[in-house]
Amino acid sequence: PGEEPAGDGAEPWARGLRNSNNNASPGGWLGPRGRRPFTPFGARSPGTEPSYLERVVLEIVESERTYVRDLRSIVEGYLGKIIDAEEPLLQPEQVSTLFGNIEDIYELSSNLLQTLDSCDNDPVAVAVCFVTRSQEFDIYTQYCNNYPNSVAALTECMRNKQQAKFFRECQEQMRHALPLGAYLLKPVQRILKYHLLLQEIAKHFEHKSGDDYEVVVEAIDTMTCVAWYINDMKRKHEHAIRQQEIQSLLLNWKGPDLTTYGELVLEGTFRVQRVRNERAFFLFDKALLITKRRGDHYVYKNHIPCSSLMLIESTRDSLCFSVAHYKHIKQQYSLQAKSVEEKRVWTHHIKRLILENHHAIIPQKAKEAILEMDLFYPPRLPRYSPERLKKSWSCQPLEEMSAEPRQGRRQS
Repeated sequence: PGEEPAGDGAEPWARGLRNSNNNASPGGWLGPRGRRPFTPFGARSPGTEPSYLERVVLEIVESERTYVRDLRSIVEGYLGKIIDAEEPLLQPEQVSTLFGNIEDIYELSSNLLQTLDSCDNDPVAVAVCFVTRSQEFDIYTQYCNNYPNSVAALTECMRNKQQAKFFRECQEQMRHALPLGAYLLKPVQRILKYHLLLQEIAKHFEHKSGDDYEVVVEAIDTMTCVAWYINDMKRKHEHAIRQQEIQSLLLNWKGPDLTTYGELVLEGTFRVQRVRNERAFFLFDKALLITKRRGDHYVYKNHIPCSSLMLIESTRDSLCFSVAHYKHIKQQYSLQAKSVEEKRVWTHHIKRLILENHHAIIPQKAKEAILEMDLFYPPRLPRYSPERLKKSWSCQPLEEMSAEPRQGRRQS
């Protein structure tokens, strides 16, 4: 609701500005470093049109103002009324799950808006606001990880007539067109949008060099890293939950807790040669787990440590590949993927984990060279196993392979 990107990659507001002011050049600002002085909107001569860039900066500030208003409606219009109610409508744990740390996010955004307002729409000063607050945005990780639980809690509340009535009344009192669920999604949307808004500043910056431009680039990098980190933590959180679920559904397993094998990397179902039923495979950081599906459960069949895992890619069938314990090559599993892309993803990660789990110290360049083969699909693909890889690395000294590039050679 409200925060979806446009189909051509540009924000709706940006497309409108582009259409209405195609020839607008990004004006200069501030004066000290040879830039033209920046004129705040309030001090602009009547009838003077703001540049495209100035409109972009204004959009960042005004959209933050709208966002803070939406957060306030959640904190005061819903959460506050639940806390102040004479008779508790929800259990404390329900409230905690439903709203997460929304109050902390409201406080952060209120302070950010106050700082943005003091920037007088100077794009460099706006960029500095995000750079200096980079650590504070970590609180979004907790909110985003909790968001699926929040959705589930709200769904449960709406099944309760009394609670559903309360939420509808709150919505009517605030004259909101959208229900609470749409507002609880806004922090997830907003934190993943900051770097896109800042990119619009850089795109229309007059001089693509100098200290001021570097500040804008640093702000983009900062908020891109925040978005990436939150997405990565969310993925790891989801995988951890799935790992616990697999553990609870696994039958005949006598090994340690699956968490000892690290993070769940991939899972999939494959047809296996000479086996009647499909097999469910779970690839962890340190082991490949092979199971058979039985209803909602998984029956343990075998597992291979990644330090002993061997991969054989078929040269005859673009969908087939085999895995085995490198000491028991005759007991290999020949798998058929559903697509070339699925095969590529699985073989890539299997190779990566073979390399990462091998007991020898492998130069980073050797790892990259082997993994880069995935991009080219050579006509004859080799077998990958710890022993095979060890022999290939022994062709030249490790010191030479890990040495720094010679002077003048381009570094990746």
